[in-house]
Amino acid sequence: MSSEDVKYFTRAEVAKNNTKDKNWFIIHNNVYDVTAFLNEHPGGEEVLIEQAGKDATEHFEDVGHSSDAREMMKQYKVGELVAEERSNVPEKSEPTWNTEQKTEESSMKSWLMPFVLGLVATLIYKFFFGTKSQ
Repeated sequence: MSSEDVKYFTRAEVAKNNTKDKNWFIIHNNVYDVTAFLNEHPGGEEVLIEQAGKDATEHFEDVGHSSDAREMMKQYKVGELVAEERSNVPEKSEPTWNTEQKTEESSMKSWLMPFVLGLVATLIYKFFFGTKSQ
């Protein structure tokens, strides 16, 4: 859908399409018609029907959809919300790993605990099962 072809809808217009036969909802101020996708949705059609006619942004983000799912959404987009009715719910980004962790500290912890546990186990074994002098 090019920017010239964008259709704008109000929340009231989206709310009218809230059945199994006409299933629209809003995610991040974009309007989607997922009627054709109901039977294919991995979470079941009930999840989509429950959100029909509403702003499903929070539910969509809470589930943590994959980048493939986000890409697939593009084919179901039918328009956008009118500017006056837009909301500011930020998109959740993919989780990132903290690469700034101190490697010296974490590498020491990774071998210290097994070493201490091994030492304690050895001492306990020697204490209970050690050779007894006669």
